[in-house]
Amino acid sequence: MIGVVGAGAFGRALAVALAARGVVLWARDPGSSRLPGVTLPEGVRLTGDLNALQGAEALLIALPMQALAGFIAAHPLQGRRIACCKGIDLASLQGPTAILGPGAHVLTGPSFAADIARGLPTALTLAGPDDGTLQALLSTPSLRLYRTTDTIGAELGGALKNVIAIAAGVVIGAGLGESARAALVTRGFAEMQRLAAALGARPETLMGLSGLGDLVLTCNSLQSRNLRFGLALGRGEPFEPGVTVEGAATAEAVARLAAQRGIEMPISSMVARLIAGTTPLPEAIRLLMTRPLKEE
Repeated sequence: MIGVVGAGAFGRALAVALAARGVVLWARDPGSSRLPGVTLPEGVRLTGDLNALQGAEALLIALPMQALAGFIAAHPLQGRRIACCKGIDLASLQGPTAILGPGAHVLTGPSFAADIARGLPTALTLAGPDDGTLQALLSTPSLRLYRTTDTIGAELGGALKNVIAIAAGVVIGAGLGESARAALVTRGFAEMQRLAAALGARPETLMGLSGLGDLVLTCNSLQSRNLRFGLALGRGEPFEPGVTVEGAATAEAVARLAAQRGIEMPISSMVARLIAGTTPLPEAIRLLMTRPLKEE
């Protein structure tokens, strides 16, 4: 049996994809659904009782990043824990595996919940000390997992691409054009690699599914909440109420990390300033376009 903690869109999608293994899906509110049109199949048991997860072969923890630390402090889950959230905790500036503790894994990569739930081909990265056991358990005919021991790189790829996706949305929302988006995404990827290297990640991890792959997906599809949030920001419009945008909090965390370590991350830091409302968009564009000229 596989346990899934959190019945938001991604948690439900994973439960559907892994139903043949037998899944217990825990929801704070079992009656709510954030994945419209998706019915839980036989093999998935929905519950509001965390005790029902005891004995699970793996625990997929699909909670919002900023809620993870508080939940784990209140409910210290036992077993093979796999974080299925993307971001950096604002309070500690840590990624999800540091919060979950020794032996934890992270599942990340280019994926939309709706695609996974529909059984469309999806490839993800499983990062952690797995010897292949978890990789085999969580792979299906439509869900293919690649594994790595570089949890730092996998986590940062999944977290930082959300910030760049917001910036890409701002570019399009403000009417700056596709050429500007291409440049923004490319220079944003350079920032991702810069911070990841400084924090001990392997360069090849950022070039893989959890970095470049996820960046390509979220910067180019309206299924991305972060891209849609950026579009609204660029247009000066309110965003969809009640929708979690992980990249918004991550932008603030990244700006703080970059400042602490003296790392240049002008795009990510500007996203944080735009969200906070401390820099107007025209000024943000001017500041980025008039930075000192340099070699690529």
